[in-house]
Amino acid sequence: MARFVVLATSPSRPKFDIFSVTIKYFLVTIDGYDPLDVRGNVTIQWDVTQIDSGTYNADVTIYNYQQYRHIEWPPGWRLSWEWQEREVIWNMQGAEAKEQGVCNKSLGTPPPHCCLRRPVIIDLQPGAKLNKQATNCCRGGVLTSMTQDPTKYSAHFQMIVGLASSEDLNPKMPNNFKFGTPGYTCGDPELVVPSTRFPEDGGRRWRQALSTHKVICTYSQFKAAPAPSCCVSLSAFYSPMISFCPNCSCGCQEQPGLLCVKKGQTPLILPKSQDPDYVPPPQVNCTSHMCPIHVHWHIKESYKEYWRVKITIINLNVRKNYTTWNLAVEHPNLHDLVQVFSFNYVPLTQDRPTNDTGLFWGVQYYNDVLLQSGLSGNVQTEMLLRKVPGTFTFDAGWAFPKRIYFNGENCVMPPPSDFPRLPKESQHVRQ
Repeated sequence: MARFVVLATSPSRPKFDIFSVTIKYFLVTIDGYDPLDVRGNVTIQWDVTQIDSGTYNADVTIYNYQQYRHIEWPPGWRLSWEWQEREVIWNMQGAEAKEQGVCNKSLGTPPPHCCLRRPVIIDLQPGAKLNKQATNCCRGGVLTSMTQDPTKYSAHFQMIVGLASSEDLNPKMPNNFKFGTPGYTCGDPELVVPSTRFPEDGGRRWRQALSTHKVICTYSQFKAAPAPSCCVSLSAFYSPMISFCPNCSCGCQEQPGLLCVKKGQTPLILPKSQDPDYVPPPQVNCTSHMCPIHVHWHIKESYKEYWRVKITIINLNVRKNYTTWNLAVEHPNLHDLVQVFSFNYVPLTQDRPTNDTGLFWGVQYYNDVLLQSGLSGNVQTEMLLRKVPGTFTFDAGWAFPKRIYFNGENCVMPPPSDFPRLPKESQHVRQ
């Protein structure tokens, strides 16, 4: 596999209207609609599998039905809801409640696993005791995307639920679900008919759940963070001009709350938090765009029947490595992609009339981890695309991407007016 040299850029920046970026970012992300993954969501499935005297068993499964957006640790997935009665969780497998709550002594000994009206459920860490495990558990809250790793896109846990009183148990579906990872909004539970079937005896027998409800949670980048987290710059072999990341794409250096590390400066050592799931604010290299992630698209070569593009992803976060990162790209010529070097690639064709969107990610044990700034914090690829007669052109910015997402976050693009332009003289094509 080939290695490529990091593309250097000039420190100068063109003028830019930050208002236009803000409006575009707002319109794309406020309603949770993702044009590149229109059916993407996180689905919570709640199955009541058994009702005993005073208790019932619930199997809860979380599915990440998003093509390229995954749930990372920290903090990992968080799931909470509100009980309709005085329910308590007597026992759990495959997950645990973050807090037990103050349980009444009249409930007996040992006390319930959790007696909060709104419990917060978290995943177990890898290596948890076998008697606490369940199928598809114990990954520290990590859920991979459907495309990148379809074997680890779900999580599952089991509960024994009862009432904190002597009243007769009538299982009621809880409401007000929240998927604790920032950016997600959950709808109301909906009864599924017919209910879920579970295989037994190696698939020879099927057991029916007594009832099944589903809760759909959708993601909005606008709700997840007050500003974008990545930006895109552009260049081409035929122009000396570079379209840099717009000024203040992700914030401004003088903005309160942003930790900016100047060249040669030692990053700040933040105080440790008592919360093991605490996520410290990013510390990024001081730039005019202040984005933790900088993606550069360079039109490298033009041949008679093909053209070559180089993509460089630069991590400017001095405190974070990006594990199992991915890059979603929308470009009309991806339909005629011939070869990708040193990255994995899969076309994304969900509900799209043409194959103009693809997902790139690193090769395992080679470049699937994007190291923090200062530790070779970049990964690169080159791709060869076929020129389609009557469609391909270098004119009017056609050869540059329409959208780029890093880890599911829509990156800020330069305005089309700042794209590198073709020179007036004719282009010489290498034979």
